[in-house]
Amino acid sequence: MKLLAATRSRGKQPEIRRILEPAGLEVSFPDERGIWESTVEDTLENTESFEGNARRKAEYFARLTGLPTVADDSGLEVFSLGGAPGVRSRRFAGEVGSAETVDAANNAELLRRLRGAPEGRRRARYRCVLVLLREPDGIPETFEGVCGGRILESPRGKGGFGYDPLFYSDELEQTFGEASPEEKDRVSHRGRALRALAAAMTQATR
Repeated sequence: MKLLAATRSRGKQPEIRRILEPAGLEVSFPDERGIWESTVEDTLENTESFEGNARRKAEYFARLTGLPTVADDSGLEVFSLGGAPGVRSRRFAGEVGSAETVDAANNAELLRRLRGAPEGRRRARYRCVLVLLREPDGIPETFEGVCGGRILESPRGKGGFGYDPLFYSDELEQTFGEASPEEKDRVSHRGRALRALAAAMTQATR
């Protein structure tokens, strides 16, 4: 079954392929379909919820391609910061530039806001919401995954992307930056949401 994954993130794309392709889904991304980046995309993530942002992206790309489309919105929620950075995880520090530049600025801003905070105030979770449209005018289906942990005082590990070197997973007992891709996939917010999506799609074809 063909599925368009509506993301241009070089960090998310390998994760999506690793989990969905073994389930029998033929995954492609916008660039592979000849859908080049447009300024319209800058306006899609303007709601106050992960689900709202994911739904807007799914609707946009499903209309362009006519393919079954899944879109993701995800981020880090630090409880002592009122759930921030949340839906603004990618734009937390207001930095622009390469993914590496943006990640570094966001991590620095997170550390600044938590400077001196005890471990109890560093509790956090990663959360992912996927919205699937099997056809452009279809009924949206939602899948969610979460994983808990805490924010360290300094980064550990070079793997992953985003806040991964600062996010210490309760289940792995290491940061996502230290974990192998397979270890991260097993417990991550996105891994859990993607497996729920794959189960729903493969069950529908039986």
